[in-house]
Amino acid sequence: MNPTQIEEYQKFAREKLGFEFNDIDLLITALTHRSYVNEHKASAKAHNERLEFLGDAVLELVSSDFLYRNYDEPEGIMTAWRSALVRTESIGAAGEELGYEPLVRLSKGEKHGSSRAHAVILADCFEAVIGAIYLDQGYDTAREFIAKHILVKLDQILRDGSWRDPKSYLQELAQHHDGATPQYRVLGEEGPDHDKTFTVGVYVGKQLKGQGTGHSKQEAEGAAAAEGVKLYLKLQNK
Repeated sequence: MNPTQIEEYQKFAREKLGFEFNDIDLLITALTHRSYVNEHKASAKAHNERLEFLGDAVLELVSSDFLYRNYDEPEGIMTAWRSALVRTESIGAAGEELGYEPLVRLSKGEKHGSSRAHAVILADCFEAVIGAIYLDQGYDTAREFIAKHILVKLDQILRDGSWRDPKSYLQELAQHHDGATPQYRVLGEEGPDHDKTFTVGVYVGKQLKGQGTGHSKQEAEGAAAAEGVKLYLKLQNK
């Protein structure tokens, strides 16, 4: 990697993270996918999986510590809240907001992979960046980074109830408001067997309450239920 390319990573660190890395190779590695190393064995020696392992542990510790210190709730509730904070969708969205996607090093094949695989890669990179920050700048800086980009999402998670299992929550809301149990129907299927996308609708009585897509029927049902929950909460708050 030439000096101009390295400076792009330091520029990202300065502008988005608020500091320069002492060892910029840590950040570069955090944004290097295994596929890139396999494709560039002569020039790339390390991928981000070890940093991802470390960052995942730091993220869980910081999130757990925050919840314990700020909320007097049972273990089960705090576990569900933490899961909502650190799930792939949450940290992937945080990665998109940071804007490091152009710096992620992927093989040519992975660059043209599915949107689902791409979202997972961005989320994995976010955890690896946490690991890199922890090693380079220490725990306090890693904690501040997590607080700024992840922990701030808790209020919204609590407001919209997304920490709860969407199918169970929808059933509770539907029975309370309409005295009925939600029913799920497959509305469509697309794509080859190895990469199929399902579209599912959730109905309460004859009314469509939500629609979702996923790479399995279960995933699509969960997405549909989440939309149904949003609809009920919107009506409830009117």
